[in-house]
Amino acid sequence: MKSVQFEVPGEPSQVLKVVDREIPKPKPGEVLVRMLASPVNPSDMMYIRGHYTVPAQCPASPGFEGVGVVEQTGGGLRGLLFRGKRVVVLNRKGGNWSEYVVVPSTEVIPISKSLSNEQAATFFVNPATAWVMTQEVLRVPNGQWLLQTAAGSALGKMIVRLGRQCGFKTFNLVRRQSVADELRSLGADHVEVFDESEAAQAKLAESIRKVIGPTGVSYAVDAVGGATGSSIVRQLGTEGRLLVYGTLSGQSLEFSPRTLMTVGSRVEGFWLGQFMQKQGLPFKLSLVRRLTKLIQSGVLSTEVSATYPLDQIHQAVRASEDPAIRGKTLLEISK
Repeated sequence: MKSVQFEVPGEPSQVLKVVDREIPKPKPGEVLVRMLASPVNPSDMMYIRGHYTVPAQCPASPGFEGVGVVEQTGGGLRGLLFRGKRVVVLNRKGGNWSEYVVVPSTEVIPISKSLSNEQAATFFVNPATAWVMTQEVLRVPNGQWLLQTAAGSALGKMIVRLGRQCGFKTFNLVRRQSVADELRSLGADHVEVFDESEAAQAKLAESIRKVIGPTGVSYAVDAVGGATGSSIVRQLGTEGRLLVYGTLSGQSLEFSPRTLMTVGSRVEGFWLGQFMQKQGLPFKLSLVRRLTKLIQSGVLSTEVSATYPLDQIHQAVRASEDPAIRGKTLLEISK
């Protein structure tokens, strides 16, 4: 079988290669999945570069998300129930950029036939993160404000649309005016162009007082870290909560402990893989049904810009980070 691998962490277009490997065999509690498609996500790129939460055990294959068909099972009732079915694969260890992958049966969930392979392949990382952070963890009440950084990302746009659907308001930070205009067209309640300068931080504080109110931010999510994320920490109000789910800047949060102490605010980490690992099958199936409806309605759908075969992996990873290309880059692995 073909598999995308890297021997050492580094720049994706330089270290990735397509190799031939034997098809793995599932052990008890595992299933063998024939992969149909897998997206190129920012988390995959961080994993290849050696910056992800879980370090790669090289030689390693990327790919945390995707869709495939369960071909074999190593035993167990759950695996037998899924055999022959199309499933979403949330692979916490990576490896979905391969024609076949073996994963625990707990990491695959049957997916509706009504969704295309494109939408099924991108089913979890962004749509589930948007829903779980806002509705399961923070539980942002109807009419309340949620502040988010990296609002121009695919996930950020989903949160804007989800806010319109669920009734919470979004205060969105972006880096470019062109992105701000696009978010407003999607229904964003407030968009702030933020460049991390001292002037921008002062303007942010003023805007929060004017738009959200003098009590500060109650709910926030941050994918950037560094000066941007640190600025949000300082704007949290009484018992305000910030979920940190990304490190796009590659820089740490920096703030005084008293920033949290004086208002009783909290900074919490969020990782979808860890969250899902703690959930039982009934919750997962319920989440899949909910997300399926929201994807079908366009609220949590993913815009796919282009698809590439595994043999064109270098073109695919370059396209995924090209700012001129809108939408998700997808690897089409098999039919």
